[in-house]
Amino acid sequence: MHNQDKALGADPGMVETSDDRADIQRGGRNLTAHIVHDLGKAIVTQQFTSATGFPFEAELCQQYNASRPVVREAVKMLTAKGLLRPRQRSGTVVEPETNWNLLDPDVLKWLLEREFSVDLLIEFTEIRMAIEPRAAGLAANAASGAQRRQIVETIERMFAAERGEDDPLEADISFHVAVLEASNNRFMRQFRDLTESTLRFSIRRTNAYAGVTRASAVDHRKVATAIMEGDAARAIRLMHELIQGALDLLLQAGGHEKRPDF
Repeated sequence: MHNQDKALGADPGMVETSDDRADIQRGGRNLTAHIVHDLGKAIVTQQFTSATGFPFEAELCQQYNASRPVVREAVKMLTAKGLLRPRQRSGTVVEPETNWNLLDPDVLKWLLEREFSVDLLIEFTEIRMAIEPRAAGLAANAASGAQRRQIVETIERMFAAERGEDDPLEADISFHVAVLEASNNRFMRQFRDLTESTLRFSIRRTNAYAGVTRASAVDHRKVATAIMEGDAARAIRLMHELIQGALDLLLQAGGHEKRPDF
């Protein structure tokens, strides 16, 4: 175990100064992001745990050739994600998974990279079932002209992908993100990054389970058409059916029984 008495957080000089902030701004941002990704993934893959301890500040500075302010900024960001917790006089400790912010796109991505889990994708898809159909209905009622055009453009991208003229994964993701944006619900919009990060894993899996190389542009266009025509009930139903299809494939792949369609 690392020397926790000297660990990050035990140093009384942890208060950030204007010089510290200037140090971070002088080219430290990219390094900070790198450290966050590296340490975050290490925590999620259990290279660091509450039992093994967490490296102390001097060790991290040396490992990444980084200044103390840059390392402290990275640790602050990991703390905000629920992965770390500073503890008075005993250093920075690794939090248990139950305390991690699973709605943070980085944390979810690290979880998916840790070891493929169809159950994790099932849980995420169930969250989508609770949000995206409602977002489609709101978009049908309240989307602006620009937002409607954006949805239409994403459908055009999906058809272009079928012709080999666009990336099918990016086109599919862009549609779901555009609908969330068009809901004009500030909380639903907060799921944009989370949805984008996770769909990069789940779309490939569900397409593979369905035996296709890309999602159906025709089925997605049905949802878009309902939104364009202002038919909220139809938009909700069609988006629900779209995501239910993906959920059923994941449940089957995970050996689970089909769940009631609420």
